[in-house]
Amino acid sequence: MASALAARMGFTSLIRKQAKYFKVRICTLESDMEFKCELKWKGKDLFDLVCRTLGLRETWFFGLRYNIKDTVAWLKMEKKVLDQEVPKEEPITFHFLAKFYPENAEEELVQDITQHLFFLQVKKKILEEEIHCPPEASVLLASYAVHAKYGDYDPEVHKPGFLAEEELLPKRVINLYQMTAEMWEERITSCYAEHRGRTKDEAEMEYLKIAQDLDMYGINYFLIRNKKGTDLLLGVDALGLHIYEPENKLTPKISFPWNEIRNISYSDKEFTIKPLDKKTDIFKFNSSRLRVNKLILQLCIGNHDLFMRRRRVDSLEVQQMKAQAREERARKQVERQRLQREKQLREEAERARDKLERRLIQLQDEAHMANEALLRSEQTADLLAEKAQIAEEEAKLLAQKAAEAETEMQRIKVTAIRGQEERRIMEQKMLEAEMRALKMAEESERRAKEAEQLKQDLQEARDSERRAKNKLLEITSKAIYTSPGLPSDSVPQDLNFSRENLSFDFKDTDMKRLSMEIEKEKVEYMEKSKHLQEQLNELKTEIESLKLKERETPLDIIHNQNTEQGTSKQSNFKKLTLQSTKSRVAFFEEL
Repeated sequence: MASALAARMGFTSLIRKQAKYFKVRICTLESDMEFKCELKWKGKDLFDLVCRTLGLRETWFFGLRYNIKDTVAWLKMEKKVLDQEVPKEEPITFHFLAKFYPENAEEELVQDITQHLFFLQVKKKILEEEIHCPPEASVLLASYAVHAKYGDYDPEVHKPGFLAEEELLPKRVINLYQMTAEMWEERITSCYAEHRGRTKDEAEMEYLKIAQDLDMYGINYFLIRNKKGTDLLLGVDALGLHIYEPENKLTPKISFPWNEIRNISYSDKEFTIKPLDKKTDIFKFNSSRLRVNKLILQLCIGNHDLFMRRRRVDSLEVQQMKAQAREERARKQVERQRLQREKQLREEAERARDKLERRLIQLQDEAHMANEALLRSEQTADLLAEKAQIAEEEAKLLAQKAAEAETEMQRIKVTAIRGQEERRIMEQKMLEAEMRALKMAEESERRAKEAEQLKQDLQEARDSERRAKNKLLEITSKAIYTSPGLPSDSVPQDLNFSRENLSFDFKDTDMKRLSMEIEKEKVEYMEKSKHLQEQLNELKTEIESLKLKERETPLDIIHNQNTEQGTSKQSNFKKLTLQSTKSRVAFFEEL
């Protein structure tokens, strides 16, 4: 009984202990994480835990978003997590996303992790067509996305078809042209090959620099109505508030920079904005729901704070982060130069090795040919020697026959004296013998000459054989002393890096030099922008003939009109803000 009571009490205490915590799932664009949180935790406690886990210090751009009914909301930092309208089922799911966007990604984003998270989020929005992107820019952005994933282009590794499974272009862009997947891959790969020498981080930054000039980049849209009841779109971004017509999210009709706005508030569904110019009347608009007003206010306050923060001196924390980032970039630059030098020396060594291997193959071919020539010479010499021997034997045989004929002739001369008739007969036989002897002598002389000629041919064949042997010896000696690899002393001395060479001192002079380089990069930015525009125009010209005009969306048509008129996101914003705040407020009321 006592043991059962103790067991029940232990179970009850366990339940109480478990009830002190709740589970959350944090979804980033790369992975999901789960945490066990205390009941008393505020939004900031959970948010800080996630940032520490990710190693993120530029926390002011991000937030935890959750779905609520048919809209979204951001977790408030100052309130307890469970006191907010978060989903009730566990684990509670939050999405860790960028809530506010920088005006200039290259200048504001310091950490690599911050840059990477923005890259993933912007790429997702472009592919899902939440950000309208023209076709030529889509191809260029896709090439930088490929570089950020695969590094430098290598034709031996990145062969046709390596992008077959990748999602790189918005479906709208693919459907707009009569182009196969292979044709798109060829265009993307052509641009990708031009990015050689960049790191993956640099490729991500180039992606963001192009994306931030897109008309819908970093803008949150909300359906509103002015006093006249006209349906309009409110756009909230890093620069201010923008008013759009519902069918045109690219070109705002009016813009109000944050430095012109003094106060923002709402009551129920009515939103009130007070301009900084006190002579200018306040203007109001209505949203569809109270929850949307809360979201608009959050985004306005956060973007306004960041807008003012950018125009003040950086805090000590940001200054330290930027200094560390500069030092890290300088260190990476030195390391990249060292690796580039090693790579260059390695490539030179490989080229030299390939050259020596080709030379060795050539020498081996020459040696093989010389061997074959030597074998043929030996065979010819043997044949000629055999013929010479036969000719000598025939000459000896003929000489022997000639001697026998001479002996016979002498015997006939001795017996010729026996009689006139015999003499006559003997003379006739002697004449015949002389004729035969003469013929045999001529034949013997001819055979002797032939034998002499064969001896000369034999001598020439032996000379040819000797020359072939000498050439083979010469080639063999070259092959012995010519190695396919590089000798150790032929490698440049600066290829051997000691650990001392890996160190780098960041002195004041180095930091000043780095600052001068950064300034130089700013001066070169305009030239790069011009090059980028030329590259986009070239891509547009290449694929323009394959476009299916009837498949253009209304936003495509508006974008083309803006391009023809030379209207860009920046130029239009400057043009709209040239008017006085009062006249813009009046224009808004009359829309």
